[in-house]
Amino acid sequence: MAATTAPTTGLGARVPGAGEAPWRGTVVMGVAGCGKSTVGGLLAARLGVRFVDADDLHPAHNVATMAAGTPLTDADRLPWLARVADVLSQGADAGEPVVVACSALRRAYRDALRAGAGGDVAFVHLHGDRALLAERIAARADHFMPPALLDSQLATLEPLEADETGFVLDVARPPGRTAVAAADRLGGHPGTAPGA
Repeated sequence: MAATTAPTTGLGARVPGAGEAPWRGTVVMGVAGCGKSTVGGLLAARLGVRFVDADDLHPAHNVATMAAGTPLTDADRLPWLARVADVLSQGADAGEPVVVACSALRRAYRDALRAGAGGDVAFVHLHGDRALLAERIAARADHFMPPALLDSQLATLEPLEADETGFVLDVARPPGRTAVAAADRLGGHPGTAPGA
């Protein structure tokens, strides 16, 4: 199992056991610039499942708000989180769990995803230091999230708690190695519908 570096809190998050896959899908989470979309896509390919980028599920209003450098409010996020949860739920109900890249920064947002998905969700929290994240954001082209919102996201981030299924991986390593480590920690399972 690959070593991880984690924030100072959230170290006790529940890690799935060998052969255990009672969750409804997998969410690759973290702040802007951590590589959610890249690692999520690689992880989904490694697990042989569909990948969905939650950025593609934002309504136009949310995209315009963030592009203007204004953080989203909870009122902006809740309908978007419901759409993300629907993707998780529909995949699990069809016996085809998905990997979703979604910031899922606060416990309340992760609770909303679990509730809407109809059960537990495994979270892969991608963590990196601020300088690395800022460098990555500055290097991106054609993305609506401006570098100015990184500090807001870092302030909003609530690490995984001990009763949440998931784990933390450091993003200093190459994305391919991060995806392999995530697949290993998940036991090779993207999740399953209960009873499947």
